[in-house]
Amino acid sequence: MALLTATTPAIAGTLAAPAAMSVADTISGNMVGGYLKVINGSGGSVNFTITDPGRTAAGNTGTQAASAIAAGAARWYPLLSAYVNSATNLINVTLSSATSMTYELLPPTS
Repeated sequence: MALLTATTPAIAGTLAAPAAMSVADTISGNMVGGYLKVINGSGGSVNFTITDPGRTAAGNTGTQAASAIAAGAARWYPLLSAYVNSATNLINVTLSSATSMTYELLPPTS
C-alpha cells in the first residue's frame, strides 16, 4: 500500500506522467476536491473501488461499489470528503489487478 502522489499543473503546462498503482493504495485527505484518473493499460477490464469509511447506525462498514475500467480506458474520480477515514485522514482505494494500471492525481484548486 502506497500513498499516491499528486501532480500540480504549472501555468506553462505540465507533462502527464502517470505513475504505477498497487492493488491497495491511499490518498491524503488533503486531496479532497481534487481528482484521481485511473488508467487501464492492461488487456482486460479491472475493477476500481474507493473504500467507504462510513459506518451504519449498527456499526457496519459502508457499502463499496466497484467500477469497471475497460482495457485501454481511463476514468476520472472526484475525491469527496465522504471518502476520508477520519481516524487516518486517508482515502483507501483498491484494484482487482494492478498489472499495467497507472494513475494521475490532481490536487484541489484554490
